[in-house]
Amino acid sequence: MGKILIAPSILAADFANFGQEIQAIEAQGCDWVHVDVMDGHFVPNITFGPDMCKAIRPHIKTVMDVHLMIAPTDAYLKAFADAGSDYITIHVEAGPHLHRSLQLIRDLGCKVGVALNPSTPASSIEYVLDMIDLVCVMTVNPGFGGQKFIHSQIDKVKELRHMIGDRDILIEIDGGITPQTGPLMSAAGADVLVAGSAVFKGGSVDNPAPYGDNIRAIREASDAAI
Repeated sequence: MGKILIAPSILAADFANFGQEIQAIEAQGCDWVHVDVMDGHFVPNITFGPDMCKAIRPHIKTVMDVHLMIAPTDAYLKAFADAGSDYITIHVEAGPHLHRSLQLIRDLGCKVGVALNPSTPASSIEYVLDMIDLVCVMTVNPGFGGQKFIHSQIDKVKELRHMIGDRDILIEIDGGITPQTGPLMSAAGADVLVAGSAVFKGGSVDNPAPYGDNIRAIREASDAAI
Protein backbone atom coordinates (compact mmCIF):
# COMPACT_ATOMS: atom_id res chain seq x y z
CA MET A 1 0.00 0.00 0.00
CA GLY A 2 1.11 3.53 -0.68
CA LYS A 3 1.27 6.47 1.65
CA ILE A 4 -1.94 8.13 0.41
CA LEU A 5 -5.36 6.81 1.45
CA ILE A 6 -8.10 6.80 -1.19
CA ALA A 7 -11.68 7.35 0.00
CA PRO A 8 -14.23 7.02 -2.82
CA SER A 9 -17.37 9.10 -2.29
CA ILE A 10 -20.52 7.04 -2.73
CA LEU A 11 -22.24 10.23 -3.87
CA ALA A 12 -20.95 9.21 -7.31
CA ALA A 13 -22.07 5.56 -6.99
CA ASP A 14 -25.26 3.92 -8.25
CA PHE A 15 -27.80 4.84 -5.57
CA ALA A 16 -29.84 1.72 -6.33
CA ASN A 17 -26.86 -0.55 -5.61
CA PHE A 18 -24.97 1.00 -2.69
CA GLY A 19 -24.17 -2.31 -1.04
CA GLN A 20 -22.72 -3.84 -4.19
CA GLU A 21 -20.93 -0.62 -5.12
CA ILE A 22 -19.22 -0.51 -1.71
CA GLN A 23 -18.17 -4.14 -1.98
CA ALA A 24 -16.83 -3.43 -5.46
CA ILE A 25 -14.67 -0.42 -4.52
CA GLU A 26 -13.29 -2.21 -1.48
CA ALA A 27 -12.44 -5.26 -3.55
CA GLN A 28 -10.72 -2.92 -6.00
CA GLY A 29 -8.46 -1.46 -3.33
CA CYS A 30 -10.00 1.62 -1.72
CA ASP A 31 -8.97 2.44 1.86
CA TRP A 32 -12.06 4.22 3.19
CA VAL A 33 -15.68 4.74 2.10
CA HIS A 34 -16.68 8.41 2.18
CA VAL A 35 -20.35 9.20 2.86
CA ASP A 36 -21.56 12.71 1.98
CA VAL A 37 -24.59 13.71 4.04
CA MET A 38 -26.37 16.86 2.80
CA ASP A 39 -29.48 18.53 4.15
CA GLY A 40 -30.61 21.03 1.49
CA HIS A 41 -30.07 23.78 4.08
CA PHE A 42 -26.38 24.03 4.90
CA VAL A 43 -25.63 23.02 1.30
CA PRO A 44 -27.89 23.20 -1.78
CA ASN A 45 -28.47 19.46 -2.15
CA ILE A 46 -30.14 16.60 -0.27
CA THR A 47 -28.58 13.14 -0.11
CA PHE A 48 -29.33 10.77 2.78
CA GLY A 49 -29.34 10.44 6.55
CA PRO A 50 -28.44 8.10 9.41
CA ASP A 51 -30.80 5.32 8.30
CA MET A 52 -28.93 5.01 5.01
CA CYS A 53 -25.61 4.96 6.88
CA LYS A 54 -26.94 2.19 9.10
CA ALA A 55 -28.10 0.23 6.06
CA ILE A 56 -24.74 0.37 4.28
CA ARG A 57 -22.58 -0.16 7.38
CA PRO A 58 -22.64 -3.99 7.13
CA HIS A 59 -21.22 -3.74 3.61
CA ILE A 60 -18.25 -1.58 4.70
CA LYS A 61 -15.24 -3.58 5.86
CA THR A 62 -12.75 -0.69 5.80
CA VAL A 63 -13.61 2.72 7.32
CA MET A 64 -16.94 4.56 7.19
CA ASP A 65 -15.99 8.21 6.83
CA VAL A 66 -19.15 10.30 7.34
CA HIS A 67 -19.02 13.93 6.23
CA LEU A 68 -21.94 15.93 7.61
CA MET A 69 -22.83 18.91 5.46
CA ILE A 70 -25.78 19.74 7.68
CA ALA A 71 -26.73 22.43 10.18
CA PRO A 72 -27.32 22.16 13.04
CA THR A 73 -25.35 19.02 13.79
CA ASP A 74 -25.56 18.26 17.50
CA ALA A 75 -29.07 16.80 17.51
CA TYR A 76 -28.08 14.23 14.86
CA LEU A 77 -24.60 13.18 15.98
CA LYS A 78 -25.79 10.28 18.13
CA ALA A 79 -27.84 8.86 15.26
CA PHE A 80 -24.82 8.89 12.95
CA ALA A 81 -22.61 7.39 15.65
CA ASP A 82 -25.20 4.66 16.30
CA ALA A 83 -25.29 4.00 12.54
CA GLY A 84 -21.66 2.87 12.75
CA SER A 85 -19.64 5.88 11.67
CA ASP A 86 -15.90 5.54 12.24
CA TYR A 87 -15.20 9.22 11.51
CA ILE A 88 -17.75 12.02 11.82
CA THR A 89 -16.74 15.31 10.25
CA ILE A 90 -18.65 18.56 10.76
CA HIS A 91 -18.13 22.03 9.31
CA VAL A 92 -16.81 24.98 11.28
CA GLU A 93 -19.90 27.03 10.36
CA ALA A 94 -22.48 24.32 11.10
CA GLY A 95 -23.17 25.42 14.67
CA PRO A 96 -22.41 28.13 17.22
CA HIS A 97 -20.20 26.02 19.51
CA LEU A 98 -17.64 24.02 17.53
CA HIS A 99 -15.70 22.94 20.61
CA ARG A 100 -18.84 21.46 22.21
CA SER A 101 -19.85 19.65 19.01
CA LEU A 102 -16.42 18.11 18.54
CA GLN A 103 -16.39 16.97 22.17
CA LEU A 104 -19.77 15.32 21.63
CA ILE A 105 -18.44 13.33 18.67
CA ARG A 106 -15.54 12.13 20.83
CA ASP A 107 -17.90 11.21 23.68
CA LEU A 108 -19.96 9.14 21.22
CA GLY A 109 -16.89 7.03 20.48
CA CYS A 110 -16.12 8.24 16.96
CA LYS A 111 -13.03 9.77 15.43
CA VAL A 112 -13.42 13.54 15.22
CA GLY A 113 -13.24 15.52 11.98
CA VAL A 114 -13.70 19.18 11.12
CA ALA A 115 -14.24 20.51 7.59
CA LEU A 116 -13.13 23.79 6.05
CA ASN A 117 -15.02 25.33 3.13
CA PRO A 118 -12.91 27.05 0.46
CA SER A 119 -13.44 30.45 2.12
CA THR A 120 -12.86 29.15 5.68
CA PRO A 121 -9.37 29.98 6.93
CA ALA A 122 -7.07 27.42 8.50
CA SER A 123 -6.86 29.67 11.56
CA SER A 124 -10.51 28.92 12.38
CA ILE A 125 -9.52 25.57 13.92
CA GLU A 126 -6.36 26.70 15.72
CA TYR A 127 -7.96 26.34 19.14
CA VAL A 128 -9.50 22.92 18.53
CA LEU A 129 -6.51 21.17 16.94
CA ASP A 130 -5.91 19.10 20.06
CA MET A 131 -9.48 17.73 19.84
CA ILE A 132 -9.51 16.38 16.30
CA ASP A 133 -8.28 13.38 14.36
CA LEU A 134 -8.92 14.74 10.87
CA VAL A 135 -9.30 18.03 9.03
CA CYS A 136 -11.16 17.93 5.72
CA VAL A 137 -10.22 20.65 3.25
CA MET A 138 -12.95 21.29 0.71
CA THR A 139 -11.41 21.94 -2.69
CA VAL A 140 -14.84 22.64 -4.17
CA ASN A 141 -17.82 24.41 -2.66
CA PRO A 142 -19.81 21.70 -0.84
CA GLY A 143 -23.09 20.46 -2.25
CA PHE A 144 -22.46 18.69 -5.52
CA GLY A 145 -20.02 16.20 -7.01
CA GLY A 146 -18.10 16.70 -10.22
CA GLN A 147 -17.04 20.30 -9.59
CA LYS A 148 -13.81 21.96 -10.66
CA PHE A 149 -10.87 21.85 -8.26
CA ILE A 150 -10.07 25.17 -6.48
CA HIS A 151 -6.30 25.60 -6.61
CA SER A 152 -6.12 28.22 -3.84
CA GLN A 153 -6.64 25.43 -1.31
CA ILE A 154 -3.14 24.07 -1.92
CA ASP A 155 -1.66 26.85 0.22
CA LYS A 156 -4.26 26.17 2.91
CA VAL A 157 -3.11 22.55 3.12
CA LYS A 158 0.50 23.68 3.47
CA GLU A 159 -0.55 26.05 6.27
CA LEU A 160 -2.48 23.28 8.03
CA ARG A 161 0.43 20.88 7.81
CA HIS A 162 2.59 23.48 9.54
CA MET A 163 -0.09 24.17 12.18
CA ILE A 164 -0.58 20.47 12.92
CA GLY A 165 3.10 19.87 13.56
CA ASP A 166 3.64 16.51 15.24
CA ARG A 167 -0.02 16.00 16.19
CA ASP A 168 -1.60 12.78 14.92
CA ILE A 169 -4.10 14.49 12.62
CA LEU A 170 -4.91 13.44 9.06
CA ILE A 171 -5.48 16.01 6.33
CA GLU A 172 -8.25 14.93 3.98
CA ILE A 173 -9.04 16.57 0.64
CA ASP A 174 -12.57 16.55 -0.75
CA GLY A 175 -13.45 17.86 -4.19
CA GLY A 176 -12.20 17.66 -7.74
CA ILE A 177 -9.60 14.97 -7.04
CA THR A 178 -8.14 13.28 -10.13
CA PRO A 179 -4.74 11.79 -11.04
CA GLN A 180 -3.78 15.36 -11.95
CA THR A 181 -4.94 17.19 -8.81
CA GLY A 182 -4.22 14.45 -6.27
CA PRO A 183 -0.43 14.91 -6.56
CA LEU A 184 -0.78 18.65 -5.89
CA MET A 185 -2.43 17.89 -2.57
CA SER A 186 -0.19 15.01 -1.51
CA ALA A 187 2.85 17.19 -2.20
CA ALA A 188 1.29 19.91 -0.02
CA GLY A 189 0.82 17.50 2.89
CA ALA A 190 -2.49 15.66 2.40
CA ASP A 191 -3.02 12.13 3.73
CA VAL A 192 -6.49 11.14 2.48
CA LEU A 193 -8.01 11.90 -0.93
CA VAL A 194 -11.76 11.75 -1.47
CA ALA A 195 -12.72 11.06 -5.07
CA GLY A 196 -16.19 10.51 -6.49
CA SER A 197 -16.62 10.66 -10.24
CA ALA A 198 -12.88 10.08 -10.76
CA VAL A 199 -13.22 6.65 -9.12
CA PHE A 200 -16.61 5.55 -10.39
CA LYS A 201 -16.31 6.70 -14.01
CA GLY A 202 -16.28 3.93 -16.59
CA GLY A 203 -17.27 1.14 -14.23
CA SER A 204 -20.29 -0.53 -12.65
CA VAL A 205 -21.08 -3.30 -10.19
CA ASP A 206 -21.04 -5.67 -13.18
CA ASN A 207 -17.76 -4.23 -14.45
CA PRO A 208 -15.79 -3.05 -11.40
CA ALA A 209 -12.30 -3.29 -12.88
CA PRO A 210 -12.30 0.39 -13.95
CA TYR A 211 -12.81 1.34 -10.28
CA GLY A 212 -9.53 -0.36 -9.46
CA ASP A 213 -7.78 1.26 -12.41
CA ASN A 214 -9.03 4.68 -11.31
CA ILE A 215 -8.04 4.17 -7.66
CA ARG A 216 -4.56 3.01 -8.62
CA ALA A 217 -4.09 5.93 -11.01
CA ILE A 218 -4.89 8.47 -8.29
CA ARG A 219 -2.86 6.64 -5.65
CA GLU A 220 0.25 6.09 -7.77
CA ALA A 221 0.35 9.66 -9.07
CA SER A 222 -0.21 11.08 -5.58
CA ASP A 223 2.35 8.82 -3.87
CA ALA A 224 4.92 9.75 -6.50
CA ALA A 225 4.53 13.45 -5.62
CA ILE A 226 5.41 12.96 -1.95
